[in-house]
Amino acid sequence: MAGQTRDITLVEVGPRDGLQDAAKLLSVADKVRFIELLAQAGSHVIEVTSFVHPQRVPQMADAEEVFAATAHLQDGDVRLLVLVPNLRGYERACSVGVRNIALFTAASETFNKKNTNAGIEESMQRFAPILERAQADGVWVRGYVSTAFGCPYAGRIDPGAVAEVADRLYQAGCAEIALGDTIGVGTRTRVRQVISEVTRFVPVEQLALHMHNTRGRALDNIAVGYEMGIRIFDSSAGGIGGCPFAPGAPGNVSTEAVVERFEAEGVRTGIDLSYIRAAASHIDTALLGEHDEE
Repeated sequence: MAGQTRDITLVEVGPRDGLQDAAKLLSVADKVRFIELLAQAGSHVIEVTSFVHPQRVPQMADAEEVFAATAHLQDGDVRLLVLVPNLRGYERACSVGVRNIALFTAASETFNKKNTNAGIEESMQRFAPILERAQADGVWVRGYVSTAFGCPYAGRIDPGAVAEVADRLYQAGCAEIALGDTIGVGTRTRVRQVISEVTRFVPVEQLALHMHNTRGRALDNIAVGYEMGIRIFDSSAGGIGGCPFAPGAPGNVSTEAVVERFEAEGVRTGIDLSYIRAAASHIDTALLGEHDEE
């Protein structure tokens, strides 16, 4: 339950990253129940929605409603995080009381253009007014660097390129930088190389890993991150979701698997697996269309 002692922080991305590419449009009630169960499980940080254009990601068209219905969870030991792609998204988020946002760019120029219709430099320029506003408003900001370990178009990414993007986000005001294995190609060696390079510029305490399990290596890669000092890891209840804009990407690592791996090693996650499993069961049922209306 919320408030349990933890040695690491798991960022639960199921409600946003897990659902953004779902074929079935879910009700606000189903999403809210999912988030509430995750909070009851002891999830300290929950990425609840994305303030993107509804035509771009229809599953997130109800962002204001979902956040408004779950905002009360912030009164406890829960940080609600939302993704914003631009200043308009930031303004929409702030209008309903969002206090924690995430910005999204990539270490691959090609991927960034296909994903956001902008190059890396243009993305940074797009973020500048958001970060300026966030600082003035006291809004906490996380920066995502996707394709940090490989790109579906450009292949292997130079760790130096990852470090450059991470450093720019950190220097611009992002309090936390999440390195994403967007297509699940990371290996223990590559993860070690990238983290070693990035930590030349960004303190390890401000780094997170967002590993996909496409090739079954996520848990081992997370273990490498932990060995190197990272204490923040993204996961998704039931392993739902991935990236709808990257070929071959689906495969978020499941929260259950991460919790079981760490707890077996004596690392406290603060997560109650029974509630995580209940959350995963609830959302799976909703996605399959078998949810009974109350």
